[in-house]
Amino acid sequence: MLALLVLLPILGFIAILCGAPARLTAIAAAVANLVIGLAAAITPKATCWAAKLTVLQKPELHLSFGLIDGMSVVMILLSVIVTLAAVLTGKSPEGKDKLWYGSSLLISAGALGAFAATDLFFFYAFHELALIPTFLMIGMLGRGERKEAAWKITIYLGLGSIILLAGLVWLANVTGTYDIQKMLAEKTAIDPAAQKGIAALLLVGFGTLVSLFPFHSWAAPAYASAPAPTSMLHAGVLKKFGLYGLLRLAIPLLPVGMHAWVTPLLVLLLGNILWVGYVTINQKRLDTLLGNSSVMHMGYIFLAIAALAASQGQWIQREDVGGLEHVAASWTASLTPLNTIALPAAVILMFAHGISIALQFSLADKIERSTGSLDLYDLGGLAKSTPGLAFLFGIGAMASIGLPGLANFAGEVMVFLSAFQNYNAASGLGPVQIACILAIWGVVISAIYMLRAYRRIFQGPSVPATKSTTDLTFAERIPALLLIVALLAVGLYPNLLLNLLR
Repeated sequence: MLALLVLLPILGFIAILCGAPARLTAIAAAVANLVIGLAAAITPKATCWAAKLTVLQKPELHLSFGLIDGMSVVMILLSVIVTLAAVLTGKSPEGKDKLWYGSSLLISAGALGAFAATDLFFFYAFHELALIPTFLMIGMLGRGERKEAAWKITIYLGLGSIILLAGLVWLANVTGTYDIQKMLAEKTAIDPAAQKGIAALLLVGFGTLVSLFPFHSWAAPAYASAPAPTSMLHAGVLKKFGLYGLLRLAIPLLPVGMHAWVTPLLVLLLGNILWVGYVTINQKRLDTLLGNSSVMHMGYIFLAIAALAASQGQWIQREDVGGLEHVAASWTASLTPLNTIALPAAVILMFAHGISIALQFSLADKIERSTGSLDLYDLGGLAKSTPGLAFLFGIGAMASIGLPGLANFAGEVMVFLSAFQNYNAASGLGPVQIACILAIWGVVISAIYMLRAYRRIFQGPSVPATKSTTDLTFAERIPALLLIVALLAVGLYPNLLLNLLR
C-alpha cells in the first residue's frame, strides 16, 4: 500500500501529461493519498504497508517501502495533508496547468518516497526527484528574481546533496548494507573515527538541505520567488527530509560521531534562531519574512537533535570502559538514548512547523492575488474587507509564535524540556542548557516580527490596494481549514502523534 501511496502522484503526473484535467487529477490523487495516509496512521503495524522489489542483486539494491516506526508515519501524514492543501491552493497561470499541478504531484511523490523508503539508495533518490520540479516551478513560474533564486537553490542543494551522498555511501560501506531496517536491526559497531567523519558529512549535507546556518541563504529567496504550492510543499514537507535523515540514521548509528559535533551544532543552530531571527525582523515583504521565519524555526528542531546527541555523550562517559570502540559497540547494542523527550519533540515540531508554514504561504498567496503586493508598507486595514482571511491568517501567525492550543506550542515546549531532561544541578548548566536559554529569546523575536506583520497587513486604516478586496470564498477556505484542523488536533491532544512515536 505504501508503494501505491508513492505511485499515485506519479500516475497523476503521467495522466496530466496525457491530457487529463490537471487540477481535478491532482486533487483526486491527493485525496486518495490522504485516505491511505490516514489508514497508515490508524494501522501502522499492518503487514500490508511493506513492499519490496529487488532492483539489483549485486550490490544488493531494493525498491522497498515500509513504516519503520512512528516517525515515518508522522512524516507521511504531514506529506499527504500538505499535498492536498497545496493542490487546492492558488491559481495556475493561464496555459500552465500541466506544469503547475504536475510539478506539485512530483514534489509530493518525492517526499513520500523518501519518508517511506527503507533502502538508502531510494531514500536519497526520491528526495532528488522532488528537487527537479521544485527548480522548474521557481525558474519558470516564480515571481521576482526567480531565475537567480532557482540557480541559487540549485547550487546550494546540489552541493549539499553531493556531500550527503558521500556520507551515505560511506555509511553503507561500513555497515555493509543499503537496507535501513537491516542497519538499525543488526546494530553494527562502527569505528569511532569513521563515525566522526560520516557524522560531519551528514550534518553538512542534511544541514544544507534543512537550511542550517550558515548554509541557509538559499531558503528565503527561493520561498519568496516560488509559486504558493511549491513553497508550501518544500518549506512544509521536503525540508523535513534532512531532519528526518539525521534522526533516522545519524542519531542511532553514529552516537560517538554525533556527540563529537554537539558544540559546533549548538553554535550553528543559535545562528538559525538568533541571527536569522533578527534578519527576519527587518524584512519588509511578507514572503521573505515567512521564508526567513521558516529558516529560524529549524533551529529549534536542531536543538532537540543536539539534546539527543548530548545525551549519547553522557551514555558514552558512563560506559567508557575499554575505549571508544567498546563504547560504539555497547551503544549500538542498546540503541536506547537517555533523552526520551527529544525525539518526539523534534518530530512533533517538524509536523507542526510543516503545517503552519504551509498555511501561512497559502494565505500569503491569497493576499498577493487580491492586493497585488506582499510589501508590508503597501498594505493595511485588510481585516475590514477580508475578515475571514484575517482570522485564518491570525491562527497561522499564532501557531508560528507558539500559542498554547496549537501544535507548535506542544513541539516547542517539548524541545525546551528535552534540553533540560538530563540537567544535573550538581554540575551546573551544560552547553545544551545554555543554548536552550539563549534560544528561548527566539520566541520573543518571532512574536515581534509576526505580530508586527499582522498589524501592518490587517489592522489600521485601509489603503487603496485593500479597500475593495474580496474575502476568501468557500473553496479558498478549504485548504486553510484542513491545515488548521491538523494544528488544533495536535495542539489540543498531542497524544495523537505521541502514541505513534511510542
